[in-house]
Amino acid sequence: MQVEGLNENLARDVAARELLVFTLGCEEYGIDILKVQEIRGYDTVTRIANAPEFIKGVINLRGSIVPIVDLRLKFGLGEPVYNEFTVVIILNVSKRTVGIVVDGVSDVIQLDKDSMRAPPEFGSTVDTAYIEGLGTIDEQMIIIVDIERLMGSDEMALTAVAARV
Repeated sequence: MQVEGLNENLARDVAARELLVFTLGCEEYGIDILKVQEIRGYDTVTRIANAPEFIKGVINLRGSIVPIVDLRLKFGLGEPVYNEFTVVIILNVSKRTVGIVVDGVSDVIQLDKDSMRAPPEFGSTVDTAYIEGLGTIDEQMIIIVDIERLMGSDEMALTAVAARV
């Protein structure tokens, strides 16, 4: 009997996901913590000619050239302000190392499936392809980003070009 209860707890733990929560403007977003390699302060990037505006450039990360994407610009959330709270989250996505610039990192949370809801549908006016769902913890709503789908999109394929530079 106790073994069955233990298995249920293990199954519940497996169903829970650990997310890194970051902010863009007033909203909080979450990405799978397993994709995060490290978190760094925002530093100067080297611009790449003809790159889309949301690709800030590249950095040299211990000998690896890493493209840096500004998610505020990518999501059309206005002009970014770079200050002491601005961070770069270094991700390992589809065997690529990519950095994303966000306004700040706030927490690491565990979110179970019962706390997740499907993203709203806006028709063709708003692209929600990169939103995996909406999570709630207490009164806090977190937009869960499918970072693998976002970075693997046709637009982000440019980062692979930038990484070879």
